[in-house]
Amino acid sequence: MSPAPAPAEAAVPLDTGAGAPVLCLHGIGSSSAAFAPAAPLLAGPLRIIAWDAPGYAASPDPSGPPGMDGYADAAVRVLDRLGIERASLVGASWGGVIATRLVLRHPDRVAALVLADSTRGSGGAPEKAAGMRARAAELAGTGAEAFARARAPRLLSHTASAADVARVAAAMAAAIRLPGYGYAAESMAATDHGDRLAAVGVPTLVVVGEHDVVCPPAESRLIAGAIPGARYAEIPGAGHLSPQERPEAFAAAVRDFLISRTPAEEHLR
Repeated sequence: MSPAPAPAEAAVPLDTGAGAPVLCLHGIGSSSAAFAPAAPLLAGPLRIIAWDAPGYAASPDPSGPPGMDGYADAAVRVLDRLGIERASLVGASWGGVIATRLVLRHPDRVAALVLADSTRGSGGAPEKAAGMRARAAELAGTGAEAFARARAPRLLSHTASAADVARVAAAMAAAIRLPGYGYAAESMAATDHGDRLAAVGVPTLVVVGEHDVVCPPAESRLIAGAIPGARYAEIPGAGHLSPQERPEAFAAAVRDFLISRTPAEEHLR
């Protein structure tokens, strides 16, 4: 029997502001840089912390597949390392799936939850799971730059400029590598939170770009309807990367929700 992988660890390149702590978890093709446009707009009343997931950008490669539980536990270790007992979570796409799992595993560590352009996971549909599992071989075969160029156009709205698409592709290429990307894809392929969303017991906001074709608004409406008391909002003019494409509208929705849903004493820390 092979030994269990060592716990996955993560770097925290972005930590700004002095208010209630908010841990931001990026999507499968990104890094902490995904939250750079919105962070200055949030970091007055909030402390914005963004990780590079294990195996991404500045974070070390995991010794084996962490699985969704492992990613959630790695995020908790980030909070432990920073001396944070309880934080709000903002999870974008894959990061939202990790954030959901964290709430389910460690509900006492979460003050509020924001799911941005996210999903229940890919495990509920065999074709989606297979597509996820095929990504590692595609990345290995094409290399990060070509892989990112092929995927970037679908991540933004149809009104995005060629320069914006090129910037997204460059950021993706800089963030992803194997084995980390493959481990992340496998975690998505193995996850379906559909029948567990009713157990999410923290205040939740579900936001999605109006023009998201990767995790469409219908998916976010389903998630919001399944989580007790969840709010739902669409970001006008945004595609799948709403924190990057429309940072002002994204930050306004998130800031208003988190300030109204976190205890006043947390804003004084």
